[in-house]
Amino acid sequence: MGVFPSEKESIRKVMMNVTLGRPDSLFAAHWDYLDHIKLRKKDAKGKWVEYELGRMLTPYGSIYNNGWNWTWKVDVTDFSPFLRDSVQVDYIHTGYENKTVGWALTIDFEIVSGPPVQKSLGIVPLWNAAYKYGDPKEKIEDNLLPISYESVPEAKYNRIRIQHTGHGADRPKGCSEFCSRWRELKFDGKTIDHRNMWKDCGGNPLYPQGGTWVTDRAYWCPGELQLPDIIDLKTTAGKHSISLEMEPYTATANIQAVENIASYLFQYSAPVQKNDVAIDRVIVPNNEQQYSRLNPASFNPHFVIRNLGSENLRSVVVTYGTDGFPKETYRWKGNLEFNQTAEIIIPGEIKSKEGKNSYTVSLSNPNGTKDGWMGDNEITTSFESPNVLPTRFILQYLTNNNPKDNTVFLIDKKGDTIFRKLPSNVEANKVYKDTINLKEGKYELGITDKAGDGLEFWSNRRQGDGYLRLFDLKGNIIHAFESDFGNSERLCFTASSNFKEDGLPGKYAFSVFPRVVSDKTELSVVSNKTSKMTVLITIDGVIYEQHDYSSVKNGLFPFSMDSMPSGRIIFEVLMDGVSKFKVRLNKVAKQ
Repeated sequence: MGVFPSEKESIRKVMMNVTLGRPDSLFAAHWDYLDHIKLRKKDAKGKWVEYELGRMLTPYGSIYNNGWNWTWKVDVTDFSPFLRDSVQVDYIHTGYENKTVGWALTIDFEIVSGPPVQKSLGIVPLWNAAYKYGDPKEKIEDNLLPISYESVPEAKYNRIRIQHTGHGADRPKGCSEFCSRWRELKFDGKTIDHRNMWKDCGGNPLYPQGGTWVTDRAYWCPGELQLPDIIDLKTTAGKHSISLEMEPYTATANIQAVENIASYLFQYSAPVQKNDVAIDRVIVPNNEQQYSRLNPASFNPHFVIRNLGSENLRSVVVTYGTDGFPKETYRWKGNLEFNQTAEIIIPGEIKSKEGKNSYTVSLSNPNGTKDGWMGDNEITTSFESPNVLPTRFILQYLTNNNPKDNTVFLIDKKGDTIFRKLPSNVEANKVYKDTINLKEGKYELGITDKAGDGLEFWSNRRQGDGYLRLFDLKGNIIHAFESDFGNSERLCFTASSNFKEDGLPGKYAFSVFPRVVSDKTELSVVSNKTSKMTVLITIDGVIYEQHDYSSVKNGLFPFSMDSMPSGRIIFEVLMDGVSKFKVRLNKVAKQ
């Protein structure tokens, strides 16, 4: 049970934070299960009611060590009328793992006090079940029936909030987890939302994972607190109908597809204020894990603003900058309707001192007038400065079997590309070494993969193994990109002639290939100092083999896997007793 503000207190905004971690006494769970987070409370008649606040798609956690955790966030302000006094919040795990694995779970709520944007006038539950899809004996349209409701006299807006994920793998399309299909929402017979229920997973902020995390899915990805679909529409008092339709489809075999839906219609008054803007979030710069693919950043601050006033937002003054440096001003112009957002990306360098910094963004003068409520006009974030690298270094790039998928690029503070490795310039399975000479300043080095599975992905043995690494002119490794990066990976850095080598002895680079194995695999180690190395091969939480090496700096180390059972294998490397590398392998029978 949780204790929330009383009915008398005004709530402006509620964010729900969900943190999963590896338990102290268990291994992290291995599979991508659908978990529901539900609010349960007694209504005025003493009857229990429940609403789904959010849904978690758990990550493949087999490679996470003690101390690992990750936090996701979602706006649940729509449920603020129910988040009052004593409330029961249930986390419902749908997995069926054994008792040796699990998650350490924390759910907390950030509550902003202040006047509500609109007056809440009620909730209408819509479709809330797991609906069969493609089953010729139970058609989904026979269960997703239109819903009639009455809009109360004071209501000016209806908000439809939908959580929707697809599960199962039938034939011929792999529905509903691995098939793309459309969903259409109609209000009084008119289409108000039509979208393709599919999601690109190669850009997931939580990477790598110990499973098929890069595989695109039916509107969800492993390791994600799904953000709901929000559809706002103006309404009038009286009776209305709403319907949800799925793309027609009939499976032919392995019939098991399910569309799992939680949906509600919220009735609201008109916005309280005429001119009211909020800074919704600061994406860059920001240390929050959900933005980790874009941070630390060298340039191009990135914000999101939201119009909370009844008047369309046509202009606002944005003041921004790193604390301790002169602030800058940007005048945004556009035409935002109520509750709509706009992303603002401002070209230019992000000022910082070395180490931890704070960054403030504030809004003023929406539509050239005073804001209706100033309490959500400013956000301050924490961020780390980019890494410091020497002005001269060696870029070493090993292509895999599919170099046509990859592009390497280096951008300066003006946004100009000053170095590039195009697919047309490289051959498969070849090492390229380039000496990079830079002026002092800030840069961004990146690599992309248009197939969405990085330079190496454990289940795609055919693409081979590749890497992108940086070395100083003495041959010391100064940075190693993660090869299992999905869509892309980037490194923002400051080039300095005063680069210090203090941290180099602790730098390592590893790879294991292949990771789908039948008889053997090989570990590659690159480091800047000689260390004692221990390799642990774990199966079902039990150490199956341990290999100790008294003195290792660089080298290739073969491992026979013949005697090991088929299935998931965890391969971990410790240097001087500290875990530095941990990946998932899969043992298969010899062909």
